[in-house]
Amino acid sequence: MRRVRYSVVMSLDGYIAGPEGEADWIAGDPEFDFTALFSQFDTILVGRRTFEGMVTAGRVSIPGMKTIVFSRTLRQEDHPGVAIVMDGQRETLAALKAGPGKDIWLFGGGLLFRSLAQDGLVDTVEVRIAPILLGAGVPLLPSLGNRIKLSLTAHIVCKTGIVSLEYVIT
Repeated sequence: MRRVRYSVVMSLDGYIAGPEGEADWIAGDPEFDFTALFSQFDTILVGRRTFEGMVTAGRVSIPGMKTIVFSRTLRQEDHPGVAIVMDGQRETLAALKAGPGKDIWLFGGGLLFRSLAQDGLVDTVEVRIAPILLGAGVPLLPSLGNRIKLSLTAHIVCKTGIVSLEYVIT
């Protein structure tokens, strides 16, 4: 069965984007193979805010991946290259997970992560911690209602100071 994996880069102080949504602080790491990571997915899930940032950057999709946007306000006819899901997160993800394909990347958005995780729809949390303190920005997980238990499955420490942690939600 396909898994929904929240895979994200975070600052040491817990932010996945700067105060204006910027990600210019995220640097590549020669020890980490992002191409290999991307090849594990064929679908990305994003929330409206992340998607709007993708639109602004002129990158509404990633080659070889289907983009699914969860939004109550965006209209499908305005974004024909992606699938807009307004309602039925649980049903949409159940169908995706049961179907054929690679894993599903929960690409961005702490709010979407919180919503899906609290509904038991996320399988793993994969965080690459960058050696930077932002002081403010978009948090990894805004105000969680219920605790979510994790179990460490892998870790990598890179020479650049990036630490990669992988957890399964238990």
